Amino acid sequence: MDNSESAADAIARAKRLIRHYYAALDKADGPQLADAMVRFCAEDLVWRGFHPFNELTGPRAVADQFWTPLKSALRHMQRRMDLFFAGRNEIDGFQSVWVASMGHLMGLFDRPWLGIPPTRRIAMLRYAAFHKIEGDRIVETAMFFDIPHLMVQAGLHPFPPQTAAHLVQPGPMTHDGLLFDEQPPDEGRRTLAAIDFMLNDVATWKNPDEIALVDELRRSWNEDMIWWGPEGIGATYTLERYAEQHSGPFRAAFRDRRFNGHLCRMAEGRFGGFFGWPNLTLTPTGGFMGMPGSDRPGDMRVIDMYRRDGDKLSENWIFIDLLHFWKQQGLDVLDRMQSLSGR
Repeated sequence: MDNSESAADAIARAKRLIRHYYAALDKADGPQLADAMVRFCAEDLVWRGFHPFNELTGPRAVADQFWTPLKSALRHMQRRMDLFFAGRNEIDGFQSVWVASMGHLMGLFDRPWLGIPPTRRIAMLRYAAFHKIEGDRIVETAMFFDIPHLMVQAGLHPFPPQTAAHLVQPGPMTHDGLLFDEQPPDEGRRTLAAIDFMLNDVATWKNPDEIALVDELRRSWNEDMIWWGPEGIGATYTLERYAEQHSGPFRAAFRDRRFNGHLCRMAEGRFGGFFGWPNLTLTPTGGFMGMPGSDRPGDMRVIDMYRRDGDKLSENWIFIDLLHFWKQQGLDVLDRMQSLSGR
């Protein structure tokens, strides 16, 4: 960034860049996809996506390996965005500028993608993305997407029954998550403080004999909180049901939990989020998602998005690369699906 540029101007310029990038990308097909990416991205772009894409380098590789096959499968694709915000990254001392978005990529599922059979009906791929901006180029992207959720829409069931609900997930209840305009800086600081407090509070899981799980969670979350979890775990509503349907089972499933850190954590207005690569390394000794226990550690790549209400968090949208996690446990869900279908 230009040293003379104000913080507000830098954020506004980064938002404009990403909105133009999305407009060009969403309109493009075939060879135009690579052209659109080259126009907005650095030559050495680092792109992090869920399994089986993992880490790609350069805009042409991303266009060829991700966008072209996806847009060929989900025809007439629309980006249906629910969150859009920007900020400076707490992890590097608020030096770099990032823009985040979340929503669904919707299209007619007319051709196979990753071996998932087409339905010839509307399908919605849930996504979240973080983009790092330097100058007038995107230099890093983390784009996470819920492939198992798309599989379920195609009639496949990659995991055992989940503890919470399967949904095409909406955006914030307040319908105000598209922060295209400048936001009061104090609001973003309050949101980041709420996220940081929650992270620090759960850094060590408390002894349930000393404090009940619901009471522990109550320090960070409002009573009517909603946890919009990924396919395989599901969504859950209210603090008590969150403890019952996700937080409690999750804590019972794992030991040797290691936090690996985040690459970006930021907030603007009443919205914020973070991602890691990977965030956590865990060993599912107690069994997880209906699968048997294991002594093999696995990595979790996660994006979390949040809405704050007052001084606590009220909504949380979560993206976990469960295909990557289970592959590390010896189960390649995509490979198994394709071998069983004879593809």
